[in-house]
Amino acid sequence: MSIRIGITGTAGRMGRTLVEAIAQSGADVVLAAAVEQPESSLIGADAGELAGLGRNGVPVVGDLAQVIDQLDVLVDFTVPQATVANAELCARHGVALVIGTTGFTAEQQAVIDRAASRVPVCKASNFSTGVNLCFKLLDMAARVLGDDVDIEVVEAHHRHKIDAPSGTALSMGGVVANALGRDLAEVAVYGRQGQTGARKRETIGFATVRAGDIVGDHTVIFAADGERVEITHKASSRMSFARGAVRAAGWLVGREPRLYDMQDVLGLRNSA
Repeated sequence: MSIRIGITGTAGRMGRTLVEAIAQSGADVVLAAAVEQPESSLIGADAGELAGLGRNGVPVVGDLAQVIDQLDVLVDFTVPQATVANAELCARHGVALVIGTTGFTAEQQAVIDRAASRVPVCKASNFSTGVNLCFKLLDMAARVLGDDVDIEVVEAHHRHKIDAPSGTALSMGGVVANALGRDLAEVAVYGRQGQTGARKRETIGFATVRAGDIVGDHTVIFAADGERVEITHKASSRMSFARGAVRAAGWLVGREPRLYDMQDVLGLRNSA
């Protein structure tokens, strides 16, 4: 029996790509519901047509509660306020949840954590297989290079992205900080201006670019005297994220309630 997936933000760039990814995934998963903001002019439109695939018979609705009982799992790449409300609804109805939204406050994250005590939740800053492999490589590089390098994270995204640094950049910095036994909240430096003085070795710097239609570029620089190592991931299409999210949705259904991420989905959590 196919896993029934719902998508929020269906008319957006990522929403349309998710509809396409589900259509490409075969018989194991099926698009069961498509949700948009209630004031959207696209309410009632066919989700398949919005994605450029032709009609699939799934109309866009303006209220998740209207279709929540038709779902096994919800995929949410929207904004923090909406995602938190959707997480509470999923928890009440026993629906698993895949979260690709970033930029949560501590209070919003606490709501998601409570939802994950009732239903399985997969939350990741990036659902790309390549990015999650980079997380493993970053952990390895940080442990080998240790405190003998300066570390900088550079990320670039399209002009419409509303949070900075990106969730992926913060996750990359977090992986490196954890490997080195540092607290990212204490050592992160978000941009520099003016007479900043000499760089402190223990800091981890972040630089952000917002321009054009860049899907997502991330580079972590490990720079020593005389050499540097750079680990880079560049996304040319949102489809890599969408396929990962659909893969996570299929993996998540039937799991024990708790908070998972793509390291769990890909089996990288305890790999060497």
